Amino acid sequence: MPDKYSDMIYSIILEYTIMIHITRTLPMIFLVACSDNASDSDTHKAVNPPTTYVYECDQQYSFTARIEGVKVWLFLPYETISLPHIAAASGAKYSDGNSLFWTKGNEVMLEVNSVSYHSCKNNRSRAIWEHAKLNGVDFRAVGNEPGWVLTISEGNKVVFKSNYGQTINEFITPPPVTDQNTRTTLYQASEKEHTILIALEGTPCSDTMSGEKFETTVSVILDGKEFNGCGKALH
Repeated sequence: MPDKYSDMIYSIILEYTIMIHITRTLPMIFLVACSDNASDSDTHKAVNPPTTYVYECDQQYSFTARIEGVKVWLFLPYETISLPHIAAASGAKYSDGNSLFWTKGNEVMLEVNSVSYHSCKNNRSRAIWEHAKLNGVDFRAVGNEPGWVLTISEGNKVVFKSNYGQTINEFITPPPVTDQNTRTTLYQASEKEHTILIALEGTPCSDTMSGEKFETTVSVILDGKEFNGCGKALH
């Protein structure tokens, strides 16, 4: 600062400059911080959505595991428990000090009620259905050529994915119309320019590709095009 300016004037100018800077930058910092927090939260949800596995172990033991963030829910044959994530040298480890769930590669080890289960491997086919169930889906159906998937969530929505998942149509779940004599339930809904008619018939059905057996024969007509397949209730 040149000698012709007094220390007092310099102090006033400096203080004023600092105040202007704070006034202009504080809201921006606040907004950026809020944006970063929201982004982190959204990213966490997007990058780490819940995942579901159905493990089949030795001793003919089977259970469902649902990983949600930093904890895992274990749906065991006679109980349901939740375990927190803990540090591990390898894999992902969850434990409350009494029970243990430890994933390493494609295999899992489970320790519960002082019993250990090894060589547990995920049954992907079963896990897909269990995942839909835990996501609140009440009925799910599948078909082939081209591949399609139907999910019905009562009080929520109907989702129909066709053309191997490339085309997705959603509808508000309509009230079902059930005929006890023919054991048939119908759903009909419209959304914008699309209309869907779903018929669930209580007769055995076999998947045309895998041969898997189902309890319900399913017919879907979307905008005049018919799809046939099999399904089952999840709740």
